[in-house]
Amino acid sequence: MIKRPLYLSQIEPFIDKPVIKILVGIRRAGKSSILTQVSDILKQRGVKESQIITVNFESLEYSKIRSRDEMIDLMRNLTKDKKHYYVLLDEVQLVDGWDEVVNGLLADGKSDIYITGSNSKLLSTELSTYLTGRYVEVQVYPLSFTEALEFKRARGVMVGVGELSKEFDEYMWKGGFPILHASDYVLEDGDKIVEDIYASIIYRDLIERKGIRNTELLTRVIRFLFDNVGNVFSAKSVADYFKSELRKVDPETIYNYIELLKEVFIIYEVKRYDVRGKATLKTQEKYYLGDVGLLYALNGRKDSYKNGVLENIVYLELIAKGYDVYIGKNNNKEIDFVAEKKGQKMYLQIALEASSIETRGREFGAFEGISDNYPKYVLTLEQGKGDEENGVVKKNLPEFLMEV
Repeated sequence: MIKRPLYLSQIEPFIDKPVIKILVGIRRAGKSSILTQVSDILKQRGVKESQIITVNFESLEYSKIRSRDEMIDLMRNLTKDKKHYYVLLDEVQLVDGWDEVVNGLLADGKSDIYITGSNSKLLSTELSTYLTGRYVEVQVYPLSFTEALEFKRARGVMVGVGELSKEFDEYMWKGGFPILHASDYVLEDGDKIVEDIYASIIYRDLIERKGIRNTELLTRVIRFLFDNVGNVFSAKSVADYFKSELRKVDPETIYNYIELLKEVFIIYEVKRYDVRGKATLKTQEKYYLGDVGLLYALNGRKDSYKNGVLENIVYLELIAKGYDVYIGKNNNKEIDFVAEKKGQKMYLQIALEASSIETRGREFGAFEGISDNYPKYVLTLEQGKGDEENGVVKKNLPEFLMEV
């Protein structure tokens, strides 16, 4: 099993601490594998296997445990005669009332608790209020580009510096779901796997659990969102699009669908930030996908997607590495990303190329008038040594991802 040190490093400091460790993220991002790796770390620390209780609520063994009372009976049976134990609960949101059971385990003071879930609202408002200061949440994402390279190395495939562009091109058209990088898959076979992941999320987490009836409208909304990855729009603009197709759709319905898609990590909303006024804006947000592989599984591959896909990849790499990311508004110009971490900031423009006079003027000119001393980058797929203009540095995008 290939390790995910990016996430293990966030969990390890809290082992044996009286806080619930919560891993959340899109289905098949690798949460279960990380939980297994936590179990391995516990054993390396001398914990007996009999003290480690692992329950995957998606497995056949526990597929009938779906209520609070059934889960209480299960935990009583698994923890009897144990003075101290470690509880690892996978996809816990499948059990109604799970939060009361976990809260009870925490109150008993005999267990160290780790849970995973595929919903951003795993913690109800009531439970999160009660548990303030008593849980840590770790967001798990599909493999970033740097992790995908590590997966290759772990499989004995060495990647030289000169092959970075080729590897990035493969990653760009494949996406980051770990299963696609644990073995060799041609694109067509990988697409089938991601199609199944997408179908599972939509039907199990949305249509069944949320009771969505108009599945045709949901699919059309998702296609629109995917087609416009990296573009500025709002729920109203989506409704206006349907109106142009002679379909009347309430913007509130669109907004509700968008919120549900955010809950299951199909999309992420990125707010705009006025770099002059230093304020977050409430309009003209952008949406990026939980993994670019979802785009290809639903809409196929098109060259017109490339710019949006590049932005999507950079966005996911940044947030996985702990950055807060915004879209920058610089008067009437737009900066693709403003990324902040531990009081430091950087500005990023993403483009396929920035060699032509027109493209260079647009990408470098986006930073005009920003007088602070934070780094400003134009990231492209062009190879060779970058250059600098008025404090703005042009860099190769794959190389930047390796360094950030």
